[in-house]
Amino acid sequence: MHFSRLRLTGFKSFVEPTELHIEPGLTGVVGPNGCGKSNLVEALRWVMGESSAKQMRGGEMDDVIFGGTAERPARNLAEVILTLDNADLSAPPTFNNETELDVLRRIERGSGSTYRINGRENRARDVQTLFADVSSGARSTALVSQGRIGAIINAKPSDRRHLLEEAAGIGGLHSRRHEAELRLRAAENNLERLDDLMGSLEEQLRGLKRQARQATRYRNLSDHVRRAEGILLHQRWTDAKARIEAARADLKQAEETVAETTRAAAAASATQADASAVMPQLRQTSAETGAALQRILVARDALDAEEKRLEAARDMLQSRMVQIDGDMEREAALATDAAGARDRLSAEADQILAAQADEAAELELSSERLTQTSGEVNDFEEDLGELTRTVVAEETRQGELNRRIDDLDKRRDRLAQQRSEAASERNQIAESDSPSGSLAIAHSATSDTRERLEATRAQVLEAEQARTTRQAAEDDARQVYQAAEAEAAKRRAAASALSEILQTEDADLWPSMVDAIAVEPGYEVALGAALGDDLVAPADEAAPVFWRSLDPYPDPPALPRGASPLIDIVKGPPVLQRRLSQIGLIGNEADGAMMAKDLLQGQRLVSKSGALWRWDGFTTDSGAVTSAANRLAQRNKLDDLQTELPGLEDRAQAARTRLEDAGAALVDATTREKQARELLWNTDRQFQEARDTENSLTQAAADARSRHDAITTLMERLGQDVAEVEEQLAAARTELNQFGDLAARRDDVAERRDELTEQRAALAERQREHDRLSSESAARRQRLKNIEADNDSWRSRSQNADQHQRELNERRNH
Repeated sequence: MHFSRLRLTGFKSFVEPTELHIEPGLTGVVGPNGCGKSNLVEALRWVMGESSAKQMRGGEMDDVIFGGTAERPARNLAEVILTLDNADLSAPPTFNNETELDVLRRIERGSGSTYRINGRENRARDVQTLFADVSSGARSTALVSQGRIGAIINAKPSDRRHLLEEAAGIGGLHSRRHEAELRLRAAENNLERLDDLMGSLEEQLRGLKRQARQATRYRNLSDHVRRAEGILLHQRWTDAKARIEAARADLKQAEETVAETTRAAAAASATQADASAVMPQLRQTSAETGAALQRILVARDALDAEEKRLEAARDMLQSRMVQIDGDMEREAALATDAAGARDRLSAEADQILAAQADEAAELELSSERLTQTSGEVNDFEEDLGELTRTVVAEETRQGELNRRIDDLDKRRDRLAQQRSEAASERNQIAESDSPSGSLAIAHSATSDTRERLEATRAQVLEAEQARTTRQAAEDDARQVYQAAEAEAAKRRAAASALSEILQTEDADLWPSMVDAIAVEPGYEVALGAALGDDLVAPADEAAPVFWRSLDPYPDPPALPRGASPLIDIVKGPPVLQRRLSQIGLIGNEADGAMMAKDLLQGQRLVSKSGALWRWDGFTTDSGAVTSAANRLAQRNKLDDLQTELPGLEDRAQAARTRLEDAGAALVDATTREKQARELLWNTDRQFQEARDTENSLTQAAADARSRHDAITTLMERLGQDVAEVEEQLAAARTELNQFGDLAARRDDVAERRDELTEQRAALAERQREHDRLSSESAARRQRLKNIEADNDSWRSRSQNADQHQRELNERRNH
């Protein structure tokens, strides 16, 4: 196989459908940087199964989709188709039904990639294995890039082996071996897990068997316990009956004792009634005596308390006399101190009043001087500020006018140049030819191509639906065939395995009895439990161990009621008649233990589940499956399989025929779809070319008309701008000539600023003198207020002391 064609749509920079033919020999792609040469190589890697976005020079796999430009919107789909020539049928057997293979990889933004080979969806692993079989692939050494030769020379032995394997054409085998190893490791892990599960199940089985034995022992012990409980309850009933008789005798004796006690109680009640009649008079006398005694005790306690209160009042009055004498002495001292303090405060107040005599005149004179100086300074500051603002405003305006005149000169020259350039360009546009004729031809070609494209898309859709229908039918037929073939193969394998299991070494020499017996399905376990390993013995008397043929019993003993002879459901040689006639089959295992007591010598009972009761007491629980029972079940299952197998094989053959017919229909539908897609590819490319031509011509015509109108408008606006600039330039020059000499006015401002500084210094000195006088006057007024307050305080203290002395005299006299 070799590559013959590469088609790209929406992949990186190839936004339009692009087709690259790879002819026999050497094919080269030449172009400048950025033209898309590397994108072609990456498209080859991508369609061959590359899964790393980093190898595609992107952050994520969606980056291979065309991301859009300033003029074209982004795409949501990218598709690459690589066509392989399979004329020598060297592809894997799955794809060798066609001589040409189309490998397609499609990606939708946010949805991931899909692979198709000849229209049929495949896994990425299948595509990678296909290219590995032809010594190629996304990571193959056949793709030689920059620095690759040096890397091969310096490669490790394992990497060199990989290169040799690809050269030998066994890369696909190693890929399959790797996949098989992964599956084998998964199977080994499953087997290990199965072993663990089997171990745990066996442990559970041992535990369940142990629990079953314990349950059986529990049932036996429960029977003994119930029997012992019955005996114990009977003994308790006997003892309770004896206790009841004794209790009845005790009850009779107690009733007699109660009668005698009742008579004695009646006599005592009569005596109590007589005593109760005398008790009220005695209680009345006792109450009156107690009340008189209580009044005497309360009067005594009140007199004692009054005596103690009088003694305490006398002591308190004596201590208050002493305290009043001390208070009178203290109040006299306070009155003397108050009189002295009032004299001192009066003298100090006279001094302050004398100092305040000239204070008002000085403050008034200082305030007048300060007000006059402050007014002069404020007037001077206002005049200076107005002059300064005027000078600064005139200087600023003069600078602005100079700059504006320069800007207007430059703008006038620039507008004149632009107007000249616009006039020249408008003349060129007017002299150029109109593309209206070519535009009409391009529009007609685009319409025809669009109609053919829509028709081709309908054909592709119809072919794709037909191929999808055939694919679904082929998949259904394949599933039916695989299911039928798997079922038949499973039955053949099971029949073969059972045949090998049932085949014994001495089967031809001495066939065992179990092979000569036929038993109804479901009763194999019962027969195996009844006969056990005796079924292995043959009926040939030449064998070391054998069944001897004896006549039936003339009058065999009857089995217990409810048991049917096992011979009714078993078909075998007459040699087993004696044994089978004395084996009874029961339906209810719960009755087995009771019916076993009625067994005669040599008789047995067996249940369908394998429980056994022998006449001598030997018992086997259900579930003990014997080898003979297994062999009987396996032989019955083998008969069923051999009966069902021919029908399953016929069904599988019919399904295979339907699968082949569906496969042929699918190949035909795939071929038609491929041809329709090829036609759609070519038609789409022609439509894109025609539409691009029409768009180019339409855009060129629109651009020309728009440019001509824009230039005309621009020239009109430029003329208006030039006139407006001339007017502004004349006004600015007229205003600039109106300004006088600003230097002399700046010198005048500096001189007046110096005079203002001297006046401010004199004003500050007068303000400090006025503040000093004001603070001294305020201090004297505050001191007078304090003296008046202190004088009032001492006067109040003197009055309070006199009042306290009078009150203390009154209290002492009291």
